[in-house]
Amino acid sequence: MTAADAAVETIQREMTSFARRARASAGRMHPELSLVSYTLLGHLEERGGCRATDLASHYALDKSTVSRQVGALERAGLIERRLSPEDARVQVLHLTEAGEEILAQVTRSRRAAFRERLADWPEDDLVRFAAYLERYNAGSAGQAGD
Repeated sequence: MTAADAAVETIQREMTSFARRARASAGRMHPELSLVSYTLLGHLEERGGCRATDLASHYALDKSTVSRQVGALERAGLIERRLSPEDARVQVLHLTEAGEEILAQVTRSRRAAFRERLADWPEDDLVRFAAYLERYNAGSAGQAGD
């Protein structure tokens, strides 16, 4: 095995561990808010609302998966459907006030956890790590294993 092969194996293992930790910590930060739900709420906030089909397309998820998540978020009172001002046939998903509050609370908790975990890293390492993650995610969107 080459050094590059060993590095890829290590990256795969560590990314899997990271994903498991992220899923587990999402439940601890807010029991009703899964990592997927948190991600969808964040996307709605960032975009100022969007259609469910846009969420499915952006995250390369099956429409039925997004539909279940959206239904759960609606029942929890975290999102609502509004008619699009451009086309009354289109429903756009938006955060409710409760959704905004929960998202802000979980985001604060997640940031604090990251800051704590990375507290002893030198600034140069943090900057490089952030750039590597951006590069990885930009080059791998929608590929198998994500």
